[in-house]
Amino acid sequence: MKNKQAELINSMSDREVIRHLYITQLILLLLSLVLAYFLFDDYIAFQEIWLINRDILFIGGGLAFIVILVDLFLTKVLPKEMLDDGGINERIFRKLSLFHLFFLCFLISFAEELLFRGVIQTHFGLFIASSIFALLHVRYLSKWVLLLSVVILSFVLGVTYQMTNNLWVTIFAHFLIDFVFALKIRYDYTKSLNQER
Repeated sequence: MKNKQAELINSMSDREVIRHLYITQLILLLLSLVLAYFLFDDYIAFQEIWLINRDILFIGGGLAFIVILVDLFLTKVLPKEMLDDGGINERIFRKLSLFHLFFLCFLISFAEELLFRGVIQTHFGLFIASSIFALLHVRYLSKWVLLLSVVILSFVLGVTYQMTNNLWVTIFAHFLIDFVFALKIRYDYTKSLNQER
């Protein structure tokens, strides 16, 4: 499965990879809205998961900070091949402008958290939502460290949502994690180009 996905990604241009990512995220967003329409009793029940308060910065930001530190630690102590996702994330983020990185990371975090935490977890529970979220990252199946990281992160985001009942907290945490790593990928790529010159 991973080899087929890697072959498919390698046969595509960077632009095609990003276009497919946008299509996937828009499908998730549309699916979220359709499911929300049918699963929530009314608009007020849907509105209740969107709170603007300090938890967004303190809990969401704090969670992101811890995840980023753990991930940076793992990149220092583990061999690079254990954390290699086949170059997919690098293909996506390495050449994007800062605005594009920001927008794409926000879209990903918004669409995924709305579907998995806001809709699925709210109606079917933490275990089902986190399991489906982990399955979405099928490309990590042959990389146990990456798979374990995604599964743990999914459950941590789910527990955070359960504790706060605030979808903005998990969206913000997910966004910060993705954005910081996207910036790192972009920085490392630019640095490697400069060293080649």
